[in-house]
Amino acid sequence: MAALPGLASCGGGGKKVIGVIPKAIGDLFFAAVHAGVRRAAQEAGVEIVWNGPKDETDHGRQIQIVDSMVAQRIAAIAISATDERALRAPVERAIAAGIPVTVFDSGVEAEGYVTFVATDNYGAGCTAARKVAELAGKKGKVGMVMHKPGGTSTVLREQGFEKTMAAEFPDVVIAARQYGMADRAKARGAAENMLTGHPDIAALFASSEASSLGAIQALQSRGLNGKVRLITFDTSEAHREALAGGTIDVMMVQDSARIGYEAVRSLTEKLAGRTPEKRMDLPVRLVTKAMMGQPEIQELISPKMDL
Repeated sequence: MAALPGLASCGGGGKKVIGVIPKAIGDLFFAAVHAGVRRAAQEAGVEIVWNGPKDETDHGRQIQIVDSMVAQRIAAIAISATDERALRAPVERAIAAGIPVTVFDSGVEAEGYVTFVATDNYGAGCTAARKVAELAGKKGKVGMVMHKPGGTSTVLREQGFEKTMAAEFPDVVIAARQYGMADRAKARGAAENMLTGHPDIAALFASSEASSLGAIQALQSRGLNGKVRLITFDTSEAHREALAGGTIDVMMVQDSARIGYEAVRSLTEKLAGRTPEKRMDLPVRLVTKAMMGQPEIQELISPKMDL
């Protein structure tokens, strides 16, 4: 097992060390989470070790990171699980070793964690279904550019979307569903397959950052901006440009920095002998082109990455 340098229950100057393990260190969403993590650490006077796999599909690497932190007796761990089942055993090993664990963004099938902090993903999926149905005129065909199996956050969004569409909009048919496997190029291919197989499709829902970027590229490459309606998730420069240019109709944005902040805050509370709340469900914000100039929206869709 590869060691993670510098880990200990206390870091330099006697500071407690908290390990934060995102699904993927390269995702823009987790870069914004990291900003919130750093802010909470500065306020509490703790040290952060930020380490995760390169890709969201690499749960083997994430397991290795958890086990290494446990072996080196880090003070606490916050994790966004790449796979809810695969990460169960390593998270339970950490808890059994007396290390407080908070789960953020995406759940894991384990008990005994300190706090679960995430967007209300199921509710966001329900909201997405209602917006897609509205944009499609409450009839016709729509498609889902999905993320990947096993990631609780996106699975919940997709479940909320499907169940709400079936229950509330009987004249709307989900004609195509395909995974992009957390890869924007594969997501683009998935969206293009849908557009080819169903040329009369009225709207798409992209359930993640990578799925959104792939769907944007697919619509733009075919000149379907504004013709096939698009609801996306998360934010990036490409998202913002697509919203301003009319490719995206509604951008669903998480308060990613707050997710990171609250994950670390829950652990500093626990380490101080207090009992933080068990669950925090944060609302998603729907952003349209007309809202982009609002200062509070700018702060949300263009979060500051450096402190």
